[in-house]
Amino acid sequence: MTTDDASDRPDAPAVEQGSVVLDAKGLRALAHPVRVQLVGLLGKYGPSTATRLAERLGVNSGTASYHLRQLGAAGFVEEDTERGNARERWWRSVHRTIWFSDPELTEQEPEAALAYQQSVAAIHTLRTQQTLNGLQTMDRPWRNAFDMSDWALRLTPEETAALYEELAEVIARYRRDTPETAASAPEGAERVGVITHILPELNTPVPEPEAP
Repeated sequence: MTTDDASDRPDAPAVEQGSVVLDAKGLRALAHPVRVQLVGLLGKYGPSTATRLAERLGVNSGTASYHLRQLGAAGFVEEDTERGNARERWWRSVHRTIWFSDPELTEQEPEAALAYQQSVAAIHTLRTQQTLNGLQTMDRPWRNAFDMSDWALRLTPEETAALYEELAEVIARYRRDTPETAASAPEGAERVGVITHILPELNTPVPEPEAP
């Protein structure tokens, strides 16, 4: 994930600097929706406290603190000692992106893998709904740029993998949202979330051809 975007591709491309590939321990640590959301919020908004993060998530601060400590023990977040004080601890993300890229992990840790993937899917749905809720108040250029589309393709597994790689190459040509690039982005640039879903729909019947 940019620390707020998750990728559960088992055949992900070369991992970029500042990223981490999940191993079994990391996958188990992230197999909870609150933890996935906490990592995402720290990546999106920067360092924060358990109290502020709890308010964003709608949970109590004790719950947020507990999960932050678990994430810290697993190496996903760390204390921001420059901001913290005796009364309140600040936390920051350690990694820019998290990849779920070991094809054997799903078989080794099926329950943790499913919990993690379900958490990522739920966050994607939430982010889509949040954008929809604010769509009518967006400036027209951004409202016109908004899109939700789906295409039905009939592909082999090899063609599907190639499709993913081509999409990843296109996205890689554009500016990532990082503190470094944000400072030098052109005027009018805002954060844009690009969420890709490649969903095999096995055993779907072949459509009947349309009558001439």
